[in-house]
Amino acid sequence: MKHIGAWEEMDKSRMQAYHAMDVWDGVSGSKIHFDGVDQAGNGGLMGAIGDIIPGSRFSASRRQYEEAGVVATMCENSNTTSALLRRLQELNNASGSGAGMAVLDKTKVSSISLGPPASTDISNPDLSQWPIISTTTHCPLAARLLVGADGANSPVRAFADIPAPGWDYGQHGVVATLQLSQPYPLDAPRTAYQRFLPTGPVALLPLPGARASLVWSTTPAHAAKLKSLSPSEFTAAVNAAFRLMPVDLNYILGPDAGSDAPSSELAWREQATNPASTGLPAHFPRVEGVQEGSIASFPLRMRHADTYTGHRVALIGDAAHTIHPLAGQGLNLGLADAQSLAKEISYGVEHGMDIGGSFCLENYGAARWAANNAVVGTVDKLMRVRDRLFGAGARASRYLRGWEG
Repeated sequence: MKHIGAWEEMDKSRMQAYHAMDVWDGVSGSKIHFDGVDQAGNGGLMGAIGDIIPGSRFSASRRQYEEAGVVATMCENSNTTSALLRRLQELNNASGSGAGMAVLDKTKVSSISLGPPASTDISNPDLSQWPIISTTTHCPLAARLLVGADGANSPVRAFADIPAPGWDYGQHGVVATLQLSQPYPLDAPRTAYQRFLPTGPVALLPLPGARASLVWSTTPAHAAKLKSLSPSEFTAAVNAAFRLMPVDLNYILGPDAGSDAPSSELAWREQATNPASTGLPAHFPRVEGVQEGSIASFPLRMRHADTYTGHRVALIGDAAHTIHPLAGQGLNLGLADAQSLAKEISYGVEHGMDIGGSFCLENYGAARWAANNAVVGTVDKLMRVRDRLFGAGARASRYLRGWEG
């Protein structure tokens, strides 16, 4: 983003870096903490930063934490796309008349097909092997290179007849934007939280101010129940996911519980639950509300295209690979795809190559498929390990998953 000049276009007030992450097991309470500071086993950020929050784990100067390593930065998708569009417009204005880019807004692709058979009139170009894109508002477009950046159910991938084998995980991801209590100053180091429940991990990722993004992997039945709840009951359910034992949460989201179960059950069950038994970190914020219209869910699956390139076609992002959000790497892989493909296209243009031909695209396909396959495989194996160690049927592994050694 910095290299292409789009980072400067980002709305920094809507971005949030975080410096540490707390992860714990929902059954045993065993936990792990990591951050960008503890490079030499000196206790890390949480043991390094007491002037900021008196009486807390923080015990160093403000300057130390400001210079601490950033684990990751949270940014809304709309902020990223808006920055990219502003950068495109800036480049368009700088290119002068006749050399700019056409951005077709509010336009839907209705079909993709190969061009008509070659004409006997040599003055007409042969488009018989070119993708022709028909849209709802524009004349057909012939593509020297058609980039499929169109999601997991990619029409471009289907047009190119590229298989994408994989499997479903039998889980749904529930996402929402939450309003939090504020147990620490807003300018203190921020922490992300993830709890592994038998039905799947639930995570709180910091957003600017007292807000956070929820990513909750759970069963389809629980996801449906969560989406049916009122905002106040949804808020109570999220608090229950972090503060109660799994057996309590399963009842609250089960078929026998009423629509008001989350708040009514949480009120008394939390009083009877020792926070230490759940692994709840110190200074963990309380969820106080959910942003209207932000609750959504989607099935979790793994897909990986057999190849990323075809004749005049290249796939990037979710069109090429879909992974579980466990490690939060889907967007990062897609950005790396775009960077790699842009590099090969630039090289092809500079050397007079056909940017839709295999000679120009083969390096992109070889480099990114191998790199992404390593990540896709690792995340998938982590999911299998999670199912064995944290899953609902993993009673025999209770000692192993709770072992701290």
